[in-house]
Amino acid sequence: MPKQIIRPARTISGSLEVPGDKSISHRYAMLAALAEGVSEISHFSAAADCRSTLDCLSRLGAKVEIKDSRVRVTGAGLAGLRKSRRSLDAGNSGTTMRLLAGILSGQEFSSTIDGDASLRRRPMRRVMDPLTKMGARIEAREGGYAPLKITGARLAPIEYTLPVPSAQVKSAVLLAGLFADGVTSVIEPVRTRDHTELALAEFGARIDREGRAVRVQGRPRLAARKLEVPGDLSSAVFFLAAALVLPESNIVIHNVGLNPTRSAVLDVLGSMGAAISLVSVRSAHGELVGDIAVRHELLRGGILEGDAIAQLIDELPAIAALGPYTEQGIEIRNAAELRVKESDRIAALAENLRRMGAKVEERPDGLRVEGRSAGRLHGAEIEPRGDHRMAMAFAVAALGAEGDTLIRDAECAAVSYPDFYATLERLVER
Repeated sequence: MPKQIIRPARTISGSLEVPGDKSISHRYAMLAALAEGVSEISHFSAAADCRSTLDCLSRLGAKVEIKDSRVRVTGAGLAGLRKSRRSLDAGNSGTTMRLLAGILSGQEFSSTIDGDASLRRRPMRRVMDPLTKMGARIEAREGGYAPLKITGARLAPIEYTLPVPSAQVKSAVLLAGLFADGVTSVIEPVRTRDHTELALAEFGARIDREGRAVRVQGRPRLAARKLEVPGDLSSAVFFLAAALVLPESNIVIHNVGLNPTRSAVLDVLGSMGAAISLVSVRSAHGELVGDIAVRHELLRGGILEGDAIAQLIDELPAIAALGPYTEQGIEIRNAAELRVKESDRIAALAENLRRMGAKVEERPDGLRVEGRSAGRLHGAEIEPRGDHRMAMAFAVAALGAEGDTLIRDAECAAVSYPDFYATLERLVER
């Protein structure tokens, strides 16, 4: 499916479940490989990124069995991994590369982990620095880019202050801390998603939080678990956005993860006027899960900046694509991190919104998208730059445009949501 045509729609309605949360799936699989016994993980993400993690764990000697959305991982404890005979391939997944770097740093063997062309452009120095301080030896291309050659060691615990908010770097250090003698601490400038901390506790690690510091006790005995992954909120956001683009829409998304460090996007959309409600909220394995209902309301728009950006980073493309459908437009500030994601998301958003007729001001750390007064979007040819969130964001924007939109390289959506287009087509009415 090299191209996908998105036709304008009148409304979107119905109910759905989104794939299992990518972030949680990665973490459950990695910790299952370090635990003793057989872990069973249901509703595991279908995303290509998470399959990259499972493939890497298999190459490291963990027994991985996949049947539909159920995954069984047999672990042999912290010392159970084995040297891979070949380079590990993280594909397009920064989470796979950065979190596995933490685990590989504590092994008694050397490993090489690589990825696709996009991942090779993403900065790894930020994770190399603390892991090197703990005693690992990591070699990379000039500037700190993959492939990474990691020579593990008996690690020393550290207290590390993150220079910029990053759940992936925090997680890498905490996972490395499992192999250190003593307590490893990470201090965050802004609180980021805490899936790693919750998963560590679920598998039996001793972990605590005090203010902005997170600490893990090294050398725990992790126990296999039976787990269910909640639906991916970052994927659900695209359907929430579609309902906010199209009049008379009404959508219910079942069994979505509502972790407070991830659900800021619901508060932001609500503050702009979205009619969003949460139903049947419950706790499962330390994570909040529930149903999200949304009906169409005209959004006011507004400014996103400051500490909130770290908790919105994956949802910003969908929010930016809503800009032309708001009264005031949407402005994003303090989000320079978007430039080093799967693509330069600031540049990609600005370029493709302009192709559709939006008025956009691109800035070094964000952009401003003018609202409805700038005129209706029109169909265009979209270049997502191989970035799954760009492809899905512009599929949503195209629903309210005048004329058809063609998305090139549309299959890149499979990185996080293989059935995205089919699900969208099922729900829209024309």
